[in-house]
Amino acid sequence: MNDIRVVIVDDDFAVAQVNRAFVDAQPGFTVVAEAHTGEAALAAVGRHRPHLVLLDVYLPDLGGLDVLRRLRAAGDDVEVIAVTAARDLETVRRARLLGVRHYLVKPFSGTSLVERLDEVRRGIVADRSAPSAALDQHGIDRVLGTATATARRVALPKGLSPASLERVAAGLAACPADASATEIAEALGMSRVSARRYLEHLVASGAAEVAPRYGSAGRPEHRYRMPRGGRA
Repeated sequence: MNDIRVVIVDDDFAVAQVNRAFVDAQPGFTVVAEAHTGEAALAAVGRHRPHLVLLDVYLPDLGGLDVLRRLRAAGDDVEVIAVTAARDLETVRRARLLGVRHYLVKPFSGTSLVERLDEVRRGIVADRSAPSAALDQHGIDRVLGTATATARRVALPKGLSPASLERVAAGLAACPADASATEIAEALGMSRVSARRYLEHLVASGAAEVAPRYGSAGRPEHRYRMPRGGRA
């Protein structure tokens, strides 16, 4: 798929530059604009039609949630990661009602941002590959990005990390069909043994499926895939 286009919105120029550096460093993401006011954010989204906006809540003119409300009223369903110092319950509730699925409270780590970017990528891939037929629960979880959330709730075996689990899940979701542990490992730059452990955890938690593929000789190869949305 083409790169995910991102608009960075923050009234602090230095913070915007730091966030831009983190996003641009992630494969598959491209920052297409920065905006430092609400009006500039609306103009940037209208001009560039991004897939994702990193949106500060505190802006000098329009508040970030007012920007998002205008976008939703115009029919724009862009993904949003709120990046803000606002932590009051009312703001968080309003953000959720406006479709914010990821909310990072400043200051946050680069790892936290990368994890949210991986979740956004997985959700976009799932949306594009979702079947037109009615979905079962696995398909709904995949589109809503909750499949690996379920996997994270199942206790991770010793030596596995949530961030790497997200990477493996995103890599598997990006595959057009199924993939072996070796293929996932090569795509993500990790060892085959590590990739297989994460894949097996996804299977054990119900966030992925596995089936053997028999070749002309030797042992069958295990092939992994995200649950098919159209299956009962």
